[in-house]
Amino acid sequence: MNYRLPEECGISSAAIEQFIRTLEENHMFTHDIIIAKGDDIIFENYWAPFHKDFLHRLYSVSKSFVSIAVGFAEQDGLVNLDDPISKYFPEEAACATNELMKTQTVRHMLMMSTTVEQEDWFKKRHPDRVRLYFENPITNRRPDGTTYNYDSTGSFVLGAMVEKLTGKTFMEYLREKLFRKIGVSEEATCLKSPGGYSWGDSACLTTARDLLLVARFMLNGGKWNGEQLLNEEYVKAAVSKQIHNDVNAIYNFDTLGYGYLIWRTYDDSWFFNGMGCQFAIAVPHKDLIMVYNGDNQGNPIAKKVIFDNFFNLIVRPEHNLRCPKKAQASLAEYAKTLKLGTIWGDTESSFAEKISGKRFELRPNKMGIKYVKVTVNGDEGTFEYENETGEKKFAFGLGKNAFGSFPEEGYSDKIGSEYAPGRFYKCAVSAAWVEEQKLFIHVQAIDDYFGKLNITLGWKDENTLGIDMTKTAEDFFREYEGYAEGYAE
Repeated sequence: MNYRLPEECGISSAAIEQFIRTLEENHMFTHDIIIAKGDDIIFENYWAPFHKDFLHRLYSVSKSFVSIAVGFAEQDGLVNLDDPISKYFPEEAACATNELMKTQTVRHMLMMSTTVEQEDWFKKRHPDRVRLYFENPITNRRPDGTTYNYDSTGSFVLGAMVEKLTGKTFMEYLREKLFRKIGVSEEATCLKSPGGYSWGDSACLTTARDLLLVARFMLNGGKWNGEQLLNEEYVKAAVSKQIHNDVNAIYNFDTLGYGYLIWRTYDDSWFFNGMGCQFAIAVPHKDLIMVYNGDNQGNPIAKKVIFDNFFNLIVRPEHNLRCPKKAQASLAEYAKTLKLGTIWGDTESSFAEKISGKRFELRPNKMGIKYVKVTVNGDEGTFEYENETGEKKFAFGLGKNAFGSFPEEGYSDKIGSEYAPGRFYKCAVSAAWVEEQKLFIHVQAIDDYFGKLNITLGWKDENTLGIDMTKTAEDFFREYEGYAEGYAE
């Protein structure tokens, strides 16, 4: 793809700057944005420490990659979309107590129109996630193809089906069929689930540019450089409305229909959609794509903020293209200032010196934390504590991020839900005084796994502490949920 100035493609640099400023004002935790018109990139930026070569976890955008792999498998004559899934997993399906699980079709699984609710495979810790899908004991059911039912594990099973039929991971299959032809990086990969199959519903890792290339391929109708790589009929069906998904009568960016593991949105557009705000939004009538990656888990309005402002500020308006050099210079200078977001609040408090370095013993609590100690030195600090796995310490910045490793060992690595000794997630930690006697610490995991840990420390007086911990993360930080009281020694 080529680089061109926004105004050369009919879009105002000022509008792009306004869009990004709006996201920053709404405290979005953005990692990267690319905006492309046709084959031209008109804006590309990475919020430090993220960069163009970073393999970013895509979460449920991975499902759209699975859909493309299923399309190629159909084209190769390996699968029929109207076959029951049990044809491809006869041994596992034989264990199903729900007969409808055996007859639901590949097509209906692509449409998220399956028969039962999925189980929480993280809590089950089952050694084979495909088998767990069929062994689901839930008796309440509906016929497949009737109503929308977001079934994440169902899309994982479709990825496993491709791997079983091809004898290679679905990402290797896509690399052979598509990625090398369109320029996706060789390092693009996917983590595994228990049982050996790729974690295809949540764990692809690619660069932002890779994601743009895949979205462009789909917007091109399955063509690349004039060659029809994937049949146009499948591509058209995948990005079109196959099923009604507005189950709560709410008009929103994500309630306008669902295709084959691809979402419909405003203005007859479609998008790949991942937890925490991983997106590739394609606007066909404008030949426009935006890639956005970030981690806004726990923020219920983040996706709407991004979508509504993208469409209202960039997609829909007639752009004012006057004084382009001034607008371009302003956008370029502003982009240089962008870095990973921090928690907002005051960086100083007169109360800090009263509690800094004090050890607070905690009463028995759900987290199993025995004591905590906060030390503040200017715009930096440390948080020390002891839990059931030992004494731990991490640094934080006040009004800035401190980068390091979160001190809890063994969170999942290459295989989801499995303990990984020696594994520590990279993290960014910021803090702020949200009240004179209340410190808020915000931990962002920025590794192959993204997640948030929020720690609120409120002092009644210099010897009495209340602490509250919450997390928004898929399968980690579980030890850090709860609250406790503490007293200075």
